[in-house]
Amino acid sequence: MKGKFIVFEGIDGCGKTTQIEELSKWLPNSGLLKTDSKLITTREPGGSLLGKKLREMILDNHKNNKPTSLAELLLYSADRAEHVSKIISPALKNNDWVISDRFSDSTLAYQGYGRNINLEIIKNIESIVCQGEYPDLTFFLEISPEESILRRKNDIPDRIESEGIKFLEKVNEGFKLIAKEKNWKVISASQNIKTISNQIKDTLLKNFSSKK
Repeated sequence: MKGKFIVFEGIDGCGKTTQIEELSKWLPNSGLLKTDSKLITTREPGGSLLGKKLREMILDNHKNNKPTSLAELLLYSADRAEHVSKIISPALKNNDWVISDRFSDSTLAYQGYGRNINLEIIKNIESIVCQGEYPDLTFFLEISPEESILRRKNDIPDRIESEGIKFLEKVNEGFKLIAKEKNWKVISASQNIKTISNQIKDTLLKNFSSKK
């Protein structure tokens, strides 16, 4: 039996990092993990050793280092191929649980809906790089682009975060369409941290408590 693969999606500032940290504290004692299972938390881009180097290239905000949209797509895909091969697949085969901050649908939202790259091209690439690994459950933490920008007003933006509200609006609409198509668990990220965390925990218990 394989482990479970849980993914958090949403535009920047939605609180994915905070909720993954909250979940990581709760999950080991939740009764959901088998006694010999571990919990692996990871992210994209940058979940593997090669991915860390690719992350620096992808998010570098220096204007002279800006890749084309197609190059950007392929860099994300390279990161994901390595991430799946080196981190996600081995953990799942070992019956461990994997929680990832972003996965393949972020590419569909950002490079597809955001950059206007043909969606079928992206899906074909992802069918190769994901190597048969797809989330058992995806949480979409939903906030407005305006709230996203407000929450990050004191941060130094990376290259993707610097694209502005029009780009963010397209990405957010993309996430909404994907969430509906794939029946994600959608949670309003405008609520307080504890309320969001409790909704996440309740969803996991509902989906997995009888499937251990």
